[in-house]
Amino acid sequence: MFLRPKTEAPPPERPTELTKRDWKDVLKRTVKEYQADNLSDWAAALTYRGVMSLFPGILVLVALLGLTGQDTAQRAVDQVGRYAPGAVRQVVDNALTELQRGRQGAAGLVALFGVLLALWSASGYVSGFMRAANAIYDVPEGRPFWKTLPIRIGVTIVASLAITAVAMALVFTGPVAQQAGEFIGLGSGFLKVWDIVKWPIVLGVVALIFALLYWASPNARQGGWRWVTPGSLLAVLVWIVASAGFALYAANFGSYNKIYGSLAGIIVFLIWLWIGNIALLLGAELDAELHRERAVAAGHPEGEEPYMELRDQPKDPDRSDTDLR
Repeated sequence: MFLRPKTEAPPPERPTELTKRDWKDVLKRTVKEYQADNLSDWAAALTYRGVMSLFPGILVLVALLGLTGQDTAQRAVDQVGRYAPGAVRQVVDNALTELQRGRQGAAGLVALFGVLLALWSASGYVSGFMRAANAIYDVPEGRPFWKTLPIRIGVTIVASLAITAVAMALVFTGPVAQQAGEFIGLGSGFLKVWDIVKWPIVLGVVALIFALLYWASPNARQGGWRWVTPGSLLAVLVWIVASAGFALYAANFGSYNKIYGSLAGIIVFLIWLWIGNIALLLGAELDAELHRERAVAAGHPEGEEPYMELRDQPKDPDRSDTDLR
């Protein structure tokens, strides 16, 4: 095993303090560990959990958007549909329409119970991601249920609120943005500025959601909260590029309609979710390898795992919760 020569320089605390050689090693290990951790399989498992959590999650979002009024909720649906891929737009739009119809017929405690049940169901994705994150960081799950449950629910709530904010940012365009600009005296130029500025804001919120998942999910102490991580930025970039490439392929070269017939839209939607989960897990792997690099620089043996302090020690040291089952 290759051991690096010790230096008297303090270990790097931030990614910007790493040398080019360090970054080269990190990127090589990220690709290697991506394969070793079977992240493509984990992405498939998360796609399944994502589908099971999708419609409950949409119900939560519709309920949150409904607080701003029925018209605003409908505009959010229309705007989100404009930017989603064609097959994805059809699936999500149908789901939103049906859930809104059901919501109009519910009231009071029944509606509240439905939202709480949907929140619990939607948190299943976070539960799956927590197991995947433990596999990425090579740590066992030592946190008891009463600790992981608030994490699941809390991350789901924060992510739902953030996605609602993204939807509202997309709604705040066209005539709505023009009226708001005139109301506060910013003039017609505000609309052009906002059409440009809103996209970095939306991407920043998405990166924030990813960073939250990366920080809360693994049973490993990561040295405090970071608003944005290199992994979350990589995940957003890969997700955008891969989604654009897949949309181009599906529209011009794919033969999903011939093979799957009426199921083509659903198949395209599942593949798109799988690609998104691959990007998300790849970003988590990059952050994990950056933590490993700093641990090795601080004197931790390079091949020894786990390389980070656990948040909670497992009661049964021989039990592993990081296997894909």
